[in-house]
Amino acid sequence: MIYLASIILSMFLTIMLIPIFKKLAVRLNIMDIPNKRKLHLNPIPKTGGPAMALGIFAPVILWGPESDLLTAILMGALVVFLFGTIDDFKGINYQAKLSGQLIAAIIVVFYGGIKIKIIGTFCGYDLILSDWYSIPLTIFVIVGVINAFNLADGLDGLAGGISLLSFICIGYLAYQADQVIICFLAFAIIGSIIGFLRYNTHPAILFMGDAGSQILGFFAITLALSLTQAHNPLCRLLPLILMGYPVLDTLTVFVKRISKGNSPFIADKGHFHHKFIHLGLSHNEAVLLIYILQAGLISLGYIFRFYSEVFILMLYLAFAGVIFKSISVVAKKGWKINRLRHLPQYFKRPVRDIFPEEILIKVLFKSIEAGIPLIFFFTCFVPNKIPKTISICSIILFALILGVWFTKKKWVSGILRLSLYMIIPFLLFIGETNAQGWMMPTIEYIYNFSFVVLAIGVSLTLRFTRRKDGFRSTPLDFLILFIAFVPNLIDPQIRSYHMGFLAAKIIVLLFSYEVLMGELRGRITKFGVSTATLMLVVGMRGII
Repeated sequence: MIYLASIILSMFLTIMLIPIFKKLAVRLNIMDIPNKRKLHLNPIPKTGGPAMALGIFAPVILWGPESDLLTAILMGALVVFLFGTIDDFKGINYQAKLSGQLIAAIIVVFYGGIKIKIIGTFCGYDLILSDWYSIPLTIFVIVGVINAFNLADGLDGLAGGISLLSFICIGYLAYQADQVIICFLAFAIIGSIIGFLRYNTHPAILFMGDAGSQILGFFAITLALSLTQAHNPLCRLLPLILMGYPVLDTLTVFVKRISKGNSPFIADKGHFHHKFIHLGLSHNEAVLLIYILQAGLISLGYIFRFYSEVFILMLYLAFAGVIFKSISVVAKKGWKINRLRHLPQYFKRPVRDIFPEEILIKVLFKSIEAGIPLIFFFTCFVPNKIPKTISICSIILFALILGVWFTKKKWVSGILRLSLYMIIPFLLFIGETNAQGWMMPTIEYIYNFSFVVLAIGVSLTLRFTRRKDGFRSTPLDFLILFIAFVPNLIDPQIRSYHMGFLAAKIIVLLFSYEVLMGELRGRITKFGVSTATLMLVVGMRGII
């Protein structure tokens, strides 16, 4: 329950703080200005990092266990964050950036005890390093990964998305290995990234800046090393897979720059995402392709997490070889990839031939408008008992909705969204772990299947909607589907932890509500009444 609370709190804090920091960025002129190597056309605020950092630190400070490891990681993260923030505000040279990264790495190595002591088994021998080799290697790896994540932040949603995939895998592996500190931190970071991506998917209205990308890289490598260097059967080279794409991208760019006699820290258009754009992919298509590559690598890493270090190294080299060869062949032949934007039209035509589009979208909309509250209403009665804290929270939210409805009507949408995001995850969690006795297998099957039907209906609604503003289909949808369904496919055991279906249900229901609110186009009377009623039902169940 504490992990779920950590995700919710960090996500909400990030969502609420980002508009504040966005306004601050405009006032103080903390903007990312377009230039010849950047792909955005207008100045964009780059203050997402502070909002993300506060979102991460808050649950950790409130509920985190006392530990030298946790303290060291937070201290190192704070150093990286401060140097990154200064860079976002005033701009500093790469020597100053490296100084901050070195200080952070030294803190976690000497105070937190994070060291690459065991490389793994090669040629039948266990490679165990002394401190003379372990300490400089660890510092080098930490600094390198921080810069890899920083350099990967080149397209809207890119750094956040690939980081999210890495932290999901780290969090689940830590959960399985009973590494409480690593798991707790990973879930807090996941919540913050999800909150940030609401504002950073293309076209982004906010960037995370150096403060955000560097702190994500720092957390990713320190948590991965802490996990794989502990006493467990995980492969010691697994961090190479978990951070596979940004590491490969950075190594490629650095080698190319140095071979040309340039500084490796001078920015150019040599990253993979620049190459994908050059090959003819749109912004969203390039991001989606990189998401797929990182997700595939993460999935392979999880499946082969107990394999030998030689196997993992060969797996990563094979991945790198496929990427290099594919890009090289396409560039050599001068091929241009046709954009996928025409593909949806191809799928739409057969449906339009059967159903007029006006009737189809009306039927879909009415179905999800009625189906979403109905599923939520049934969910209210699935838990055997509603905790008093959830009950009281629901009643407070009910009163808040009523109060805002009659005083500040423009705030209603925000309060409704707040209510749903706060109650739905906990309600589904309680129902998954402590269901009513009448939830027989047949009823449970129908209940679970209703979420599948809902997901299909919402996806079709997004595909056929004529709405141009508000919640739209983006590469973030791929992340949602990946989180919801892929863990159940690659590890059936996840169901025994009540995590797989729980994550899928939470994501599907919240995603559906987002789509519904967008389709309503501000007409939220029915939606507001149903949401307030459901808050009251949850509250009364806990009291009665």
